[in-house]
Amino acid sequence: MSDGLERLYSVLDETLGPVDAAYAAAYPGPRPGRQPVHTVYVPGDRYDAGTVGAWGEQARQVFSENITDASDLAAVTGIEHGIAEEVLPLVLAKLESEPIEDLRIDFEDGFPQSEVPAADRDADEDSHVARAAADLRASGTATPFSGIRFKCFEAATRRRGVRTLDEFVGSVSENGSLPDGFVVTLPKVTSPEQVSAMVTVCEHLESTYSLTVPLRFEIQIETPQAICGPDGTAQVAAMIHAAAGRCSGLHYGTYDYSAACGIAAEYQAMDHPVADHAKATMQVAAAGTGVFLSDGSTNRIPVGTAEEIRRAWALHARLVDRSLRRGFHQGWDLHPAQLPTRFAATFAFYRRSFPTSADRIAAYVGRADSGYLDEPATARALASFLLRGLGCGALTAGEVHGRTGIGAADLRRLAGHTIEKGQQL
Repeated sequence: MSDGLERLYSVLDETLGPVDAAYAAAYPGPRPGRQPVHTVYVPGDRYDAGTVGAWGEQARQVFSENITDASDLAAVTGIEHGIAEEVLPLVLAKLESEPIEDLRIDFEDGFPQSEVPAADRDADEDSHVARAAADLRASGTATPFSGIRFKCFEAATRRRGVRTLDEFVGSVSENGSLPDGFVVTLPKVTSPEQVSAMVTVCEHLESTYSLTVPLRFEIQIETPQAICGPDGTAQVAAMIHAAAGRCSGLHYGTYDYSAACGIAAEYQAMDHPVADHAKATMQVAAAGTGVFLSDGSTNRIPVGTAEEIRRAWALHARLVDRSLRRGFHQGWDLHPAQLPTRFAATFAFYRRSFPTSADRIAAYVGRADSGYLDEPATARALASFLLRGLGCGALTAGEVHGRTGIGAADLRRLAGHTIEKGQQL
């Protein structure tokens, strides 16, 4: 090797070293740990320590009253009959053991105060904040993930929103700790400066309440300005990096975003072209950052006659499956009756592709022949797929190990996750 080549190496290292460091900081890769398959929004005045159990009971009741067997489940949701037979007992078990994965107590749009006199609204919200925080702390591990959505940083609601967040965090924290999986939702974001301001708020709360872990937040993408700024750039990308590592997720807001784009109410939906454009932009902006993506909700609620319930379930199951196929592994649920199809469609998604995915992983690690010649990037995607299936309960550790020959720790390594000592799937 010539001396000239060594000098070239030095020049390249000096030129590209700072670029390497900046890239590693901005794009740390996949975030380890479980992502919930949904977020359930419950109005702050309706939440209490029994909410999770009540939602599970209501979901089980409507499911048992309207689904007779696996064939019926397949007919309603469009899931293949063989997969429906596998999924049905899993759904029943999930509704019993973990009906809500991620709970968001809502003090924004879901917290109407129209019947409260204007002069009493602050006191009314304060009382619900204190009670809800106490109930969340009392409910312990009722859900793996939880948090609140507070009012946005627009001038008209900024002080009230920050007051609610401060009071809730102060009430729910205990000796500097927060409930496991605690995250807050910043709604109606229109600029990266609002995200930077949220970082300032988090730092204040950490200092004030001596929090032992960083406070993380989700950014709700429900304004066109979050997608396209005045200079034509993708604002959502700047927002992620303005969060200084605190952004845990991007959540699409179906109806606020659609309305702001001028879509008539009848046609506002998760699968409208304006929604797909926004979510595609979110997906590209979040790639490589470790920020989770969440789709929005459907406002077609499974209530009414048996036929109305089945039609709403068919729509919900189709939309959940559509989101999953497009790389959005999380969505919103707004009613207990949406839980059965959330889990049915999600479990079917993982059960359907499990045999092929597992066989391809086995072939990649040299244990079998799958008929595929996969590259490292695809192996990472396959491992992530199996980890997600394990995390939500669609797959078991035994069947994954039996088909791939490796366990969850090896899957995490293949997926590119940094494994910390004692970390659990």
